[in-house]
Amino acid sequence: MPATAATARQASVTALRFGRVATMGTLAALILFAGVWGSWGTAQHVMLTKGRERGTIRVTSCAGDTCSGPFTPVSEGARARASVDIANSVAVRKGLTYDVVVKPGTGEVVRSGPVGILYAWVPLGGALLLASVVVAGGLRSTRAAWVLAGSGIALLTAAFVTL
Repeated sequence: MPATAATARQASVTALRFGRVATMGTLAALILFAGVWGSWGTAQHVMLTKGRERGTIRVTSCAGDTCSGPFTPVSEGARARASVDIANSVAVRKGLTYDVVVKPGTGEVVRSGPVGILYAWVPLGGALLLASVVVAGGLRSTRAAWVLAGSGIALLTAAFVTL
């Protein structure tokens, strides 16, 4: 094989490798960004509670995807409400009382405290697991993939245990 053919082959292999790394790196970053974006909608209310209405909800009824009950304030400036809504999930049961934060401008609340923080970041945990597969297979970086997978598993396990 002439030297020019070998050089051309090597250049095409290098270009394909760069294309694979760029594509899979972009895909992994996009997956992680989507996980953060999906989590931040709830996490911002749970983590940045200064100036927000904090209190408790006693769940009295559940229908469809929401449960509701009276809101009892515990922070300054919070007002009692006859009924607020909380998402009906495995973390909410009728008859129990939960610490919550009111989403500003709505009658909707989210769990607060360590449980609320972990529960809010569950979408990121799933994204970490999915990104680990992309990093391992597409980028062929097994150490980074194990770190991502371990972080995702730790986050999801912590959320499961606290609920």
